[in-house]
Amino acid sequence: MPQLVTVRVERPDRRRIRIWIPVLPVVLVLSPIMILAVLGAVVACLVFHVDAVRALGVGWRVACALPGTRIDMEYSRTAVLVAIR
Repeated sequence: MPQLVTVRVERPDRRRIRIWIPVLPVVLVLSPIMILAVLGAVVACLVFHVDAVRALGVGWRVACALPGTRIDMEYSRTAVLVAIR
């Protein structure tokens, strides 16, 4: 599971903004919403005739594969760099 998300915004005026977001405290704070999201996913799996256990397992594997992911976005002269560790 990812431990840290780093967001860096580079602006044209050369000021950089860097934000470190620890994943565990965010997950703990958002856990009530995540429980509702998992229940909604299970209901959606039942409606669309998808194996709910397999779908949740695949979702967990995707979340565990996120460390090492790097996302770079550029628009005009502003760049946003996101690294998941």
